[in-house]
Amino acid sequence: MVIGILIAFSIDNWNEARKDREKEQHILIQLKKEYQSNLVQIEEKISTREAMINASHQVLNYIDDPARVNRDSLMARLALLLNDPTFDPIVNDLFVSGNIRLIQNEELKGLLTNWSSEVIAVQEVEKRWAKLVDELIVPSYAEMGIARDALDVLYRSDNPAPFALEKPERSMRRLGMSSRPPGLDKILTSGRFEGIVSVSIGLNNSANLQSQVLKRRIVNILRLIDQEIKT
Repeated sequence: MVIGILIAFSIDNWNEARKDREKEQHILIQLKKEYQSNLVQIEEKISTREAMINASHQVLNYIDDPARVNRDSLMARLALLLNDPTFDPIVNDLFVSGNIRLIQNEELKGLLTNWSSEVIAVQEVEKRWAKLVDELIVPSYAEMGIARDALDVLYRSDNPAPFALEKPERSMRRLGMSSRPPGLDKILTSGRFEGIVSVSIGLNNSANLQSQVLKRRIVNILRLIDQEIKT
């Protein structure tokens, strides 16, 4: 009798373990899709910020050597600084559902556990840039009289800035260029303007350093997932 009970108990445990492994495989396959999407997104954000950093350096070159400046080129680069790249990853319910317990690979489980805090580190820097765009860059562009021109460049379909990777939807009506544009001297000699461009380089560099760390985490997570998925 006792032996029979032990055998039945062992069979039940084996069945439960088998079901857990099947669930784990489904979870791993879903996680792979999610983190592949997250990888594509983080790479896009990094590329966009690199373009913004390069544009900011070029503007500083214009400030240092005004003889080289071209209005269209300047507006194209200033338009790019209105971009607000933010990383918005797919969020799974591993912890809410308790399914994190099904992940057997301890290294993978640790990376998944720390994922949220690492995302927050990137998003905190992104929030600082978004605040700067809303509270300083847009008002400063308006005050200098270049907001209309910068927005027109940003939204037009023939945007001369091929580095503007995150172009918005083109459904909005064109603003047209200003008929009373400020002189280039007014723009290039503004201390506030030079500060904006300099801060752009600093904040976007910082965001990209954090994003590169996050990208490496995603690549590592995908590597471990591939190791655990049974073919």
